[in-house]
Amino acid sequence: MAKIKEIERTPNPDAMRFVLAEPLTNGVTRSFENAADAEGDELASALFEIENVINVYYVDKYITVTQDGQAVWSELLRKLAPPIREAQPQMDLEHDHEVHVSSEASNDPRLQEINRMLDEQVRPYLLADGGGLKVLGLDQNRLKVHYQGACGTCPTATSGTLYAIESMVKRIDPEIEVISV
Repeated sequence: MAKIKEIERTPNPDAMRFVLAEPLTNGVTRSFENAADAEGDELASALFEIENVINVYYVDKYITVTQDGQAVWSELLRKLAPPIREAQPQMDLEHDHEVHVSSEASNDPRLQEINRMLDEQVRPYLLADGGGLKVLGLDQNRLKVHYQGACGTCPTATSGTLYAIESMVKRIDPEIEVISV
């Protein structure tokens, strides 16, 4: 049973972050953009059954739920709390495919350096805002990234944060273009 310590607003007005007393995962990210994606995940499926939920993202002690903007948060929070409290830890998850592109998918040393930089300089700040960033791949000089959780529908992520990421990546290779998909 997960105990909710705090409920925090995020920079995205349509997303709230729940801070738990104990971790749900061992650092592995879980990100779902619809009910079909959540099939097989008990927590995410239960949250998607609640009207207006459009995104579920969780890692460690944090769960971010994004709504479609049509619900009143005070009412929605009362509906979200029970399934979150009933969530069971998933400490047996391995590998974070939700964040890093598989090393087999690319042998480009630039990609390893980019992921290291993102892990150190970007992802902790996105997590603090209720979201994350998945690297989809590096094809030639095009780095494809996908925002997760609260960041997925936040205007700041697709403008300011994307520009900052591109500036950092250009230190690794000035020819790389960063594209959010």
